[in-house]
Amino acid sequence: MLFIRFLAMILGLLAIALGLLWVGQGTGVVLWPEDSFMLADRGWAVRGAVLVVVGGIVVWLARKG
Repeated sequence: MLFIRFLAMILGLLAIALGLLWVGQGTGVVLWPEDSFMLADRGWAVRGAVLVVVGGIVVWLARKG
């Protein structure tokens, strides 16, 4: 059970980090990589925000157990 909680924590943190990158790219704050199709596209900012929330819930549930 401890391994599953650890794995959930890692996956949740990775989801948060990836979501923040998507928000940064979607809002035009992070312009990396330069040829990315996600730059300044609000759709990716919204998807990133949703991923951050989902990752936060996963981390919260992993810590709670």
